[in-house]
Amino acid sequence: MTDVRVLLVDAEAPYLRAMRAVVEEAAGFEVIGEAPSGEQCMVATAELLPDLVLMDMNLPGMDGVEATSRLRARPSPPVVLLVSTFDEDEGAHFVPWCGAVAYVTRAAFGPDRLREVWESASGSLPATA
Repeated sequence: MTDVRVLLVDAEAPYLRAMRAVVEEAAGFEVIGEAPSGEQCMVATAELLPDLVLMDMNLPGMDGVEATSRLRARPSPPVVLLVSTFDEDEGAHFVPWCGAVAYVTRAAFGPDRLREVWESASGSLPATA
């Protein structure tokens, strides 16, 4: 099985680095690109065709909730996981509205949580080395 191709979307470099570190630590996942805004996420998703998008909710211009909604309306859309600083209940409120598979707080986001969300969304885990 090939690695899950992941696009990271966040406007702040420290959070992009943190998301990248989590993905790189999770066996079977590969970062294929980054985008700092909702608009650039739309372009990057069309070009890179990720399996999974890790999306911050607070983005300049088009926010992560709107970007997720637009991505999910495309044919063969990627799975989108919202990752932000909102508390669990507040962030989870947006999931059904925009079509994200789940919401995870930055504090709770780690390799095990990433694999759990992917398994729940796709029905299978990537092969581990």
